[in-house]
Amino acid sequence: MIMDVTQVREYLPHRYPFLLVDKVIELNLGDSIVAVKNVSGNEPWSPGHFPDTPIFPGVLLLEAMAQAAGILGFKTMDKKPADGSIYYFVGADNLRFKRPVVPGDQVLLHAKIVSERRGIWKFDVRSEVDGVLCGSATILCADR
Repeated sequence: MIMDVTQVREYLPHRYPFLLVDKVIELNLGDSIVAVKNVSGNEPWSPGHFPDTPIFPGVLLLEAMAQAAGILGFKTMDKKPADGSIYYFVGADNLRFKRPVVPGDQVLLHAKIVSERRGIWKFDVRSEVDGVLCGSATILCADR
């Protein structure tokens, strides 16, 4: 493990219930990251999405992938939110969901830097459970 949840919180301004990265298991500065989200039936979305058949909401899966990308960006720039820097998720292209994520799943969140120009970062992101693709997109984040 590269970063535990305590270290993750140094690089993301999010807190429960919106902190969606539990740990980082691989980090290549300036290139890529692999992080983990453990999905539980005790999370706030579970009773209502959907009753009797809980499915982790796609928008939260996208947010989890974006948070992993944010950690990669912050670490690459050697910045933290405490330094006054914040990453805004500003767009997604080619977003696809392929497999539902359910309580008990351990999701691997992959992000790879595509480009960075004037504070606008482009990442290719994907999520997997047991080697099966759950979702993917190309996202944009702005460093402000």
